[in-house]
Amino acid sequence: MILLDRVTKTYDQTAKPALNRVSLYIKPKEFVIIVGSSGAGKSTLLKLLTREEKPTSGKIIVGGIDYDNLKDAYIPMLRRKIGVVFQDFKLLPQRTVFENVAFALEIAGMSNKEIKNTVPRVIDLVGLKGKEKSFPRQLSGGERQRVAIARAIVRQPKILIADEPTGNLDPSHSWDIVKLLEKINHYGTTVILATHNMEIVNRLKRRVIEVEHGKIVSDQAVGSYVSNVKAE
Repeated sequence: MILLDRVTKTYDQTAKPALNRVSLYIKPKEFVIIVGSSGAGKSTLLKLLTREEKPTSGKIIVGGIDYDNLKDAYIPMLRRKIGVVFQDFKLLPQRTVFENVAFALEIAGMSNKEIKNTVPRVIDLVGLKGKEKSFPRQLSGGERQRVAIARAIVRQPKILIADEPTGNLDPSHSWDIVKLLEKINHYGTTVILATHNMEIVNRLKRRVIEVEHGKIVSDQAVGSYVSNVKAE
């Protein structure tokens, strides 16, 4: 469960808020798409959810955790509940596919035995069986993004945030990644997908939240999305 209640985020007191009194509720296991132009507030919204940023005002509750009461020492525990996938993969170039995925478990303090049991299953889930010993430079863009997704879900987070995960991919690989996100959602993970790709938005037929000028201008049910923002 994700709840934002009248959340405002201002980076500079003399500037307009990046987010302005945003209220939002996302149910467990939901698949939600966030759209909006560059600078609309999407990235700020996602950073607030992962506690990279703190709100200027308002309340945020994620997975039963009230961010008002969240001490800095517990932020790593929070982030184990939230997997994040980025546009630019952020893989470790000198580590293999297996090692990149395992790294997320190593920093969480899991034993070598647990890592050896868990990582192959996740690599298989994302469709990269047989690529365990490959390095990122030996993979296509779509395969690299699959590694990034495997790393994000290997700790079985309740929430997966995908921030423009298809931005660097061609159309065929983009749709493969989206189908993988749907598969992960089918297993019970809440998925939040931020994207500029209107073809993906229209084909997915999921709930669409549109952010513009720091406000939610539209929150439309499954399959009914029509942009409320006029073309410039």
